[in-house]
This record gives sequence, structure tokens and C-alpha cells, in this order.
Amino acid sequence: MNPNYLSVNLYVRIMTKKSLKRDILTLLQTKVVAKQNVFLKTNELFNLLKTVLQALVLEYNSELTVDDSRIKLEFEDKGQFVCQLKIGGDVLVFQMNTNAFEFDRAHELWKSEYVIKSPINSYCGVINIYNFLHDSFRYNRLNDLGYLVARVFINLEGHYFVEGKRQRGTGVNNFGSLLLDEESLRKIAETAILYSLEFDLLVTPYDDVKIIPLVDMAGEILNSKLPTGKRLGFIYNSDDVKH
Repeated sequence: MNPNYLSVNLYVRIMTKKSLKRDILTLLQTKVVAKQNVFLKTNELFNLLKTVLQALVLEYNSELTVDDSRIKLEFEDKGQFVCQLKIGGDVLVFQMNTNAFEFDRAHELWKSEYVIKSPINSYCGVINIYNFLHDSFRYNRLNDLGYLVARVFINLEGHYFVEGKRQRGTGVNNFGSLLLDEESLRKIAETAILYSLEFDLLVTPYDDVKIIPLVDMAGEILNSKLPTGKRLGFIYNSDDVKH
């Protein structure tokens, strides 16, 4: 075999290894660090959200003019990444995802000058806000449905945007100009609360419940087998998600 060929082949292999190592080190020191910072910032702001919610509970309960324990707000910390807010017959579940996400290339975010100048700013953590019925928790109805009423995207610098019901003025077009703070978290939470209180439970269409197996009628099984949701059997329109 030609010794020159061996030398060239060895050179290519060495350079390939160097290139792979360089690429890996570059990603570790840029992309991976950015994702870790996204988690830290999202977790920091999720903890601030818990503080905001607890303050809302105290404020609203002190201003209720009706002395009725059924309508008092209740906050419950369920752990590092989940908390709940009971409001009348509803429960809002605030859940922080522990991962950092990227957006597909068709997303409006990529048109932002803020992201164009520094693509690393596109990585975001997510806080989801779900609306459940309080009875779903009270009676352990595990098949009941919750509805996503908002989700907050947060990057490593604390800039954010919201997709959600009536969350106007905080859409992706404002990404890069808004910093998530106590005031904005309060507005997001109060908007979700108001929407959920106005989002009524509809009667399930007759045809959806006209037939039921006998086994589902047996005692407590009835409560767990028959799902309940505010729009069960109806289309839950995805309106008001980008503003």
C-alpha cells in the first residue's frame, strides 16, 4: 500500500477527531450552558410566582365582603415545580417544566431582532397554567380534564412571552422587550384567574353519555370513570393564544 496514502488517511482521521472535539467543546460551553441558565432563571421566576400567588391570596381574601369560606382563595405549594391556587370551584395548577426548549423555524420568534442578533436567546423554559375543577381533586376523579389557559416562555435573560387566553400585550411580538417580574407575573396570574372563573362548566352533550357500562355505575367507580371537563364533548377553541 502507498505510504503516502497511509499518511493522508492518518491526517484525515486526526483532523476529524480534532474537529469533533472542537465542536463538542463549543456546544458544551455555549448551547449547554445557555440551557442550564434557562433552567436557573425559570426556576428563580417560578419561585417568585409562588410568592406572588401567596400575596394575592392574602390580598383578595382580606377584601372579600362576604364571609364565606367556600370562596376564599387557597394556595398550596406542591413541590419545587408545581403549585396550586384554589379559586371557588376551580383550581389553577402552575407547573414548571424542567427542560429548555427550542422553537421550530416557522415560529414567529425567529423574526425578532432580539433573537436574530443572538440566537442563543431563543432557548426558553416554560411555566404552564392549567384550569381544573376543584371537585376533580376533592373526589379523586383521575379522568377529569384540565385545560391549558396559559403558558409562559422564559429565556436565560428573563425575557418572556405568553401564549394564553386573554393574555394580551405579552405575545411573541414583544419578546426581547419585556422582562418577567413581580408585576407581570401578577398580571398573568390574575388574567388566568379571571378567565377560569368566567369559563363555565357546560352540560355534556346527550349523545356522549347516553350509553354506559354497568361496571362504571358501581359505587365509587362512577366518580372515577366518567370524566368531567368544562368543555367535554365540545371544541376547546385555541383563541387568544398569540397577542
